[in-house]
Amino acid sequence: MISKRIVLHFPDRIVDRPIIYRLVKDYDLEFSILKAEITPGKEGLLVMELRGEDRHYEQGLQYLRDTGVSIQPLNRDIVRNEARCSHCGVCVPLCPTDALTVDPSSRRVKFNNDACVACEYCVKICPLHAMEVHF
Repeated sequence: MISKRIVLHFPDRIVDRPIIYRLVKDYDLEFSILKAEITPGKEGLLVMELRGEDRHYEQGLQYLRDTGVSIQPLNRDIVRNEARCSHCGVCVPLCPTDALTVDPSSRRVKFNNDACVACEYCVKICPLHAMEVHF
């Protein structure tokens, strides 16, 4: 069984097609939508966790590519700019997944990229713009 968080970019010509439905029906995959920005006639963005048997997972990803959807891992796009971060901790209580925590011994903010779901709360609240999301 494989489970990964991925970012899907849908070209405007296919945003109205039942692509995720096909992943479930044809490839027996499970998904959790973490974020979606889809507007008919415009490029769409879907951040999701996709789970399934290894063979089905790879077949499902190939289906997406063949359909024209570009795929990238979620963790490639969430970045903390260490030079900007003052470790003030403003972001920590807003993080719904505890991807941002304060180390009790050093009092520095730690970022666990694997726990991040790209909700962007930290991006909006950071006074120094240290958290960056690039999709």
